[in-house]
Amino acid sequence: MKSSTPFIAVIPARLASTRLPNKPLADIGGKPMVVRVAERALQSGASRVVVAVDDQSIFDACKTNGLDVMLTSKDHPTGTDRLSEVASKLNLGDDEIVVNVQGDEPLIPPELITQVAQTLAKHPHAQIATAALKIHDATEVNNPNAVKVAMSKNHQALYFSRAPIPFTRDADKFQAECYRHIGMYAYKASFLKEFSKLAPAPIEEAESLEQLRAMWYGYTIQVLITESAPPPGVDTAEDLERVRQVFAQNA
Repeated sequence: MKSSTPFIAVIPARLASTRLPNKPLADIGGKPMVVRVAERALQSGASRVVVAVDDQSIFDACKTNGLDVMLTSKDHPTGTDRLSEVASKLNLGDDEIVVNVQGDEPLIPPELITQVAQTLAKHPHAQIATAALKIHDATEVNNPNAVKVAMSKNHQALYFSRAPIPFTRDADKFQAECYRHIGMYAYKASFLKEFSKLAPAPIEEAESLEQLRAMWYGYTIQVLITESAPPPGVDTAEDLERVRQVFAQNA
């Protein structure tokens, strides 16, 4: 897939996982999961795909499969901090675009990676771009695990929350449209270089949503509205088995 705007895809991969030990190395159809994610990212048209790892075992697995891989600190509290290290080490220009591709999403659609990168490129006032999907199920609106985003008319993020936003006061008269946030991000390299210097924000800690740190400090987040949600990522052994079955069916 060709992209009209050059961008780099970075896949942060951390060995430690509370629910699925050694998750990046979990076998999916004969290859480690992180390699399967990288294969998707390589189909997005990214000018470069870098796997940012915190352990030699993941580094070696990526090298064995011919991937561009960087060994990063074990001490990063978030994946965005890991991206910040990559942006600094690669000496990226301030306006270069970096897409964070989660290392546990081996079914991520390559076109979504491209679209989020292009959204940021088309809105030079923004420092971050992400995606959202209209919610049609009322139970999802009230589910704290489904993060909602409220936007301006120009699709700039106003707030992210686990609570229903916007809240509909008179539901019998009017029902507000709610959008679920999809956790795919594109960043300006200039933002990544600054992010690790920013102290956590009170609203970020209250909601446990890292993107609220950017909003707290006045950064603009542009939101792409998508028509369909990407397949779920891998958090548990059951998720892993589901993904393995998908790959087996498509083999």
